[in-house]
Amino acid sequence: MTIISKSHYTLLLVILIGLMMIGHVLAMDEGEEEKPLEEYHLRFIVFWEGTNPIMTLEDLAAYCAPIFWFSPDEPELQNKKGKDIRIPAAFPFEEQVDAPVVYYQVREIVSTEEKSAKAIERNNEDIGQSKIDLSNCISFNIDYNHYYKFEVGLGKHNHDTEQAQFKVFVHQYMIGNVTNYQLYLLQTTAKAHALAWYDNIYKVNMESYNHELHLPFHIMVEEGKHASISDMNGDGYYTPGYDVNVRTNDAWGLRDVIRTGDLFSSKFEAWMAKVRRPEHKVMPPLPEDSPHRDKLSRDGVYAPENAVYQLRPMPAPEHAQPDEVLANDMSGYHSPNWPLVQEISSVGKFFDWWEGENFIKSLGIALRGDTDKWGIAITFPLLLVKNVEAPLIGGWLVNRIYLQDKGWRDFGWTILYTPSASRFFDPYFSFGWERDRYTIEGTDEIGKRDDFVFETGIKLRGNVKYSPLKFLTVLADLWGVRLGIKNRGFMDINELGYVIEIGAGVW
Repeated sequence: MTIISKSHYTLLLVILIGLMMIGHVLAMDEGEEEKPLEEYHLRFIVFWEGTNPIMTLEDLAAYCAPIFWFSPDEPELQNKKGKDIRIPAAFPFEEQVDAPVVYYQVREIVSTEEKSAKAIERNNEDIGQSKIDLSNCISFNIDYNHYYKFEVGLGKHNHDTEQAQFKVFVHQYMIGNVTNYQLYLLQTTAKAHALAWYDNIYKVNMESYNHELHLPFHIMVEEGKHASISDMNGDGYYTPGYDVNVRTNDAWGLRDVIRTGDLFSSKFEAWMAKVRRPEHKVMPPLPEDSPHRDKLSRDGVYAPENAVYQLRPMPAPEHAQPDEVLANDMSGYHSPNWPLVQEISSVGKFFDWWEGENFIKSLGIALRGDTDKWGIAITFPLLLVKNVEAPLIGGWLVNRIYLQDKGWRDFGWTILYTPSASRFFDPYFSFGWERDRYTIEGTDEIGKRDDFVFETGIKLRGNVKYSPLKFLTVLADLWGVRLGIKNRGFMDINELGYVIEIGAGVW
């Protein structure tokens, strides 16, 4: 047996550590200081990095600006492609230019209570020249509004303003004695048809390597209707769960077929979307030092085969007057007095800000008819203040309670599953417990009966915001009818009844 002394072990350990350090140094670029592993891990989601924390809102918007990608059959393209594309357009009351135009607004800046006063230096004469100080910022929301003179298809009308929103995190780290800044993409929300449940949301997984994500971020534009759709890897295809990973069953997706005037199906199907082609991209005006400019250049020329849009600050809707239709269309996407500075006091509050728009407080209320009994039904999130999405299959699990019969003396509670909260046609299933109070025949006494109940059926719902029934939106945008069959008893199917509910809300 060979015996190695303690001194030999020490020598071997020193040699091993030395070799590891030499290998690490050789692997680093000359003159580069070591960064945490996460710096490499997150490089795919960096819009910009540098050492100067002061920049104008106009420059900030240019660094983060997306690519807009149109269908080859988009009516407003007028069969144009490449450098000849002139959409999105400038608002008709603004200066018209021979180039596409996109409008930005830095809607919200998140800072700490101590630094919020120094986060932004406003220029009231030219909001785009206002200066943001990244050293006093934690994150910000920035919107990109794109305008079209008309839309076609179901519910067609003149003037169509659409929006894509970005949440961006300001990361600070030290190299030597110098503070460096990076702008990370956290989330993009591509708005669709003015209903929050239809939003196409892509949220960056901070635990993933994000190799597939392509910046500038690609926003596909729905043919004829111009809804915004996130395309995280820029391949020109819409893939649920990949390009959209929040509320995937409710997300609108990319439905180019809607310009025909038909919906065909309440859920997205792959055949609804046309493949995008490179010649129908409209590029952002990336600054010279953008880390993403070179990959879109050839022989030193940026975007040599594509139109490049002009960025402008989002104007207030009142500038559209006396055109009431245009002013109303703009109002849904304009944030007054932007940018607003929001103060937070802790890291936990920051994550509340990041996650806040991913949760929609949901309540439904309906008139309920159950065989020969009438009452009301109320639906609300499974965890009272938080929606619960069903694992693997998507959809939602919610509470539903109902009161019915004379004096609402009967009570029922069920857990209801529906594949989506917002599609115009869906099945549903529910199960739970019901207490039936009844008058004992020939007496004035009240008896009671407790039963397991199971119910299944269909639900039809629609957005009444742009219909003659828009006055109903004071309660909710979505109204619907539920038609179902209910059974009392667990093992026996021997007491069936019909159920109808008419009311407001997503469920």
